[in-house]
Amino acid sequence: MNFAVIFIGLGVVALVAAIYFVTRFHKFSICRRIEKKSKLLAWLAAFVPVIGMGILAYFSTFTTIVIILHLFIIWLIADLIGYIIKKITKKTWKVYWQGIGAILFFLAYITGGYYVAHNVMETDYTIEAVNEGEKVGEKLRIAMIADAHISATFDGEGFAKHVKTIQETEPDLLVIVGDFVDDDSKRVDMEKACAALGELKTKYGVYFVFGNHDRGYFTYRDFTATDLVEELEKNGVTILEDEIVPIGEKYQLIGRQDKSRSRADIATLMTWADLSKYSIVLDHQPNDFEAESKTSADLVLTGHTHGGWLFPMAYISSRIGPDDRIYGMEKRNNTNFIVTSGISDWNLPIKTGTKSEFVIIDLE
Repeated sequence: MNFAVIFIGLGVVALVAAIYFVTRFHKFSICRRIEKKSKLLAWLAAFVPVIGMGILAYFSTFTTIVIILHLFIIWLIADLIGYIIKKITKKTWKVYWQGIGAILFFLAYITGGYYVAHNVMETDYTIEAVNEGEKVGEKLRIAMIADAHISATFDGEGFAKHVKTIQETEPDLLVIVGDFVDDDSKRVDMEKACAALGELKTKYGVYFVFGNHDRGYFTYRDFTATDLVEELEKNGVTILEDEIVPIGEKYQLIGRQDKSRSRADIATLMTWADLSKYSIVLDHQPNDFEAESKTSADLVLTGHTHGGWLFPMAYISSRIGPDDRIYGMEKRNNTNFIVTSGISDWNLPIKTGTKSEFVIIDLE
């Protein structure tokens, strides 16, 4: 579906919600007291909170629309509950408790979502490394991040703190599975984040594959994709674009170009691989599982979905979306797949359907 159509649809719903809010705020006792003196002033008072939402939209339209939709749904549910209780009890309340309850629940819900988005957790997986039916015989600890969208929920210095936390897990290598930066990322934050990667000490280094946002969809950010590449390489990060690199004697990384670009199909790419080694594929978008599971790939690491991001998007996307999996690990044929919810967020500082994380994978 065209993104323009989605945003127009969200805008229309937000407008309907704004009208609904005015009628709901008018039910509060303060507006009723004002109405005894002037009906016009009462309606104007009910309109004031909606004007406040409009001012918020000036700073972040998308965030405001999402917040309005959350409040709209919560308030509708509260009013429905109130209607059912009134029908059952035949009782009318002087206090508009549905509105009070809706606002309090909404504030708690959004605050929790903000906390979850900004507090990064560690998620661990342990996988028995088997290649062509035989155990590899060499352990490997992989740290994995995706969807940092630098400047979203943390700046360059904030990212550096997360890198220090990852360092404490003593990984053998770090893989960045796309969307390290975004259109709204600032050059100063990008440079500090790349410098932090240069400070990370691992046995095999840091590896990066592009996501759909890394090159940028627009031209207003103060650095280019070429600048990003230069900063990553200056700090010792290896960029893989349909390329294969050995990791020790028993493993290899296969870094895929993002689906949004022209790229080699996975079957062709795997013909260049060393079949005697355990193959780890880095692919930003988790929507080529069928083809990948038919190759000799042993492990595929992906991101992109943000783990469903906002409730109930994970449930909806898993049924009608383009991605093969929204979050977690699964096995198809002989290939293990892991989809991370990402270390940050995109264009919205809250997560209500998932968590922010970095991933530690122990290949035993």
